[in-house]
Amino acid sequence: MARTVVRVPSALPDGEAAPDDGALPDSALKSARSHDFGIYVHIPFCASRCGYCDFNTYTAAELGSGVSRESFPRLLEAEIDLAARVLGDVPRPISTIFFGGGTPSLLPASELTGIVAKLESTFGLTPDAEITTEANPESVDPEYFRQLRAGGFTRVSLGMQSTARRVLAVLERGHTPGRALDAAREAREAGFEHVNLDLIYGTPGETAEDFEASLRAAVDTGADHVSAYSLIVEDGTRLAGQVRRGDIPAPSDDEAADRYLAAERVLGEAGFEWYEVSNWARSEAARCRHNLLYWRGGDWWGLGPGAHSHVGGVRWWNVKHPARYGQRLTDGLSPAQGRELLTPPQRHMEDVLLGVRLADGLALCALDADGQRNARKAAAEGLLDPAALAADRVRLTLRGRLLADAVVRDLVP
Repeated sequence: MARTVVRVPSALPDGEAAPDDGALPDSALKSARSHDFGIYVHIPFCASRCGYCDFNTYTAAELGSGVSRESFPRLLEAEIDLAARVLGDVPRPISTIFFGGGTPSLLPASELTGIVAKLESTFGLTPDAEITTEANPESVDPEYFRQLRAGGFTRVSLGMQSTARRVLAVLERGHTPGRALDAAREAREAGFEHVNLDLIYGTPGETAEDFEASLRAAVDTGADHVSAYSLIVEDGTRLAGQVRRGDIPAPSDDEAADRYLAAERVLGEAGFEWYEVSNWARSEAARCRHNLLYWRGGDWWGLGPGAHSHVGGVRWWNVKHPARYGQRLTDGLSPAQGRELLTPPQRHMEDVLLGVRLADGLALCALDADGQRNARKAAAEGLLDPAALAADRVRLTLRGRLLADAVVRDLVP
């Protein structure tokens, strides 16, 4: 759900080697005491690989020896124990947990709730902890949702993408057009107050009518959160090869802008408000708190192969292949492959890059003199809200959201 991909400059292009025991600098542990603490759990399994996807995922044939769906939860538990040793008494109770992938719902619901129980017994949970899982519509049913809800999950995010069969075919999605809608209703009937539907727009062959129909169908399910992302052709994917050969036309920036305007219009009419450039919610309570933790510079530990973590200005990433991830944990070693220590200017730059994308905006004083001058210029060009700027806040207009990356680049010259 709502895992907005925002690429920010790395402090070190290749990072540095991570210590085998995962130890963090004392400065990071001290800083972490003042931030909220979340957990991301990466489940790397997929039944098949979608042609547009470049996430760190593996089908059964790609796993090799040493790890399986059955053994994987025990590896996650080993990394949880490692996190407890590294962090010591630093974390407060966990405020958010997010299971992503891959397809977390390929594991039995009892395994997902078991990981939640392990995290709770190890770190504790805040009384209002948000616990989310992504799910493929074809791999869930009413009983699965009931088990998740009974096990403490509070949110579910479904990969809907589109209701147009031809769009799903281009994306190589395995579910039928109506299955995500049924799954959203089943989740709500199982007691989930917060249900998200993920949409992708700008797929070659998609019409304006296709996307508007998808939006209206998502609204009609009663879901309280919608994420809508423009299709990006990532290097190395099957879709990239098809575009390169001319089998499929490249996505159109103009059409993507039109689709975004349609999302704002249809979702706005239905009572949704944007709170991040690619995310809309029916209420403040419906906003994804885990993603807000990322965007507001919080701390989190990423469990699983390829998962990224951030604690107290130190960012690190695990080895990507599940077999190597499992072997390192089996050998009593941290699965971290590399890490980087962000300097105060680098952390500040990331705070600006991410904060500007939020509807709450950013304090004008967070920008240097050049950035403030460019902010006033952007407001004159209709990219930033003049009223907000007069109140010393940097907030994107609708036109500014369409050009968010360019606006941000001008604010951190």
